[in-house]
Amino acid sequence: MRLDKLLSETGYGSRKDVKRLIRSKQVRIDGKVVLTDNYNVDPQLQLVVVAGKTVSVQSHVYYMLHKPAGVVTAVSDAANRTVIDLIDPADRMQGLYPVGRLDKDTEGLLLITDNGQLGYQLLLPHKKVMKRYEALVNERVTGADQEAFAEGIVFHGGERCKPAKLTILSQGEAESRVLLDISEGKFHQVKKMFLSVGKKVTYLKRLSMGPLELDTTLPAGSYRPLRPEEMELLKPYFK
Repeated sequence: MRLDKLLSETGYGSRKDVKRLIRSKQVRIDGKVVLTDNYNVDPQLQLVVVAGKTVSVQSHVYYMLHKPAGVVTAVSDAANRTVIDLIDPADRMQGLYPVGRLDKDTEGLLLITDNGQLGYQLLLPHKKVMKRYEALVNERVTGADQEAFAEGIVFHGGERCKPAKLTILSQGEAESRVLLDISEGKFHQVKKMFLSVGKKVTYLKRLSMGPLELDTTLPAGSYRPLRPEEMELLKPYFK
């Protein structure tokens, strides 16, 4: 890649701004000052430094998506719109996929990436990556429910969930609003956990997954690249 193109695409301004940086001897490649705009550089193999700062180029893409209800968590589907369909065609890199799954009628945080290894690490059971959900339940949620969740809900058939933290935000005879923190990702898990205590989830939204928290300014159906500080939080899961 041409040096001026690389710097322009990594946030150092227009081609004119980049030429000025190069001419002022602020660009070094592998420790040597480079004064040629069209110098051929491979940022994966060479160290590029501008004004003392290393130019970082990602080989993968990472998007935070606010999944809306009514969209399926899949790469493709013959009958339904998928989360990948929400990504602009210009941003759909080869191998892009959703990490984990949200039910069709569930909204909230979803990580979209082409880094299969990161997704694998985030979903490993022994990593115990916590997921937080906000839910509306059609009855009064009680302290007894909190105790049952903390002990580990047992599904019909004997399958036991790991202990979960259930926080009651508001209570009513016809509806309760709660937060639920779980470290698993069983099929329809949150809904089945509440059904096990005789209650039904009427609304479900994922607020966080591991260190990532849903951007409250991100409208449902939209996405954005992860910010540098969010990428830093994910570093423990990179291999």
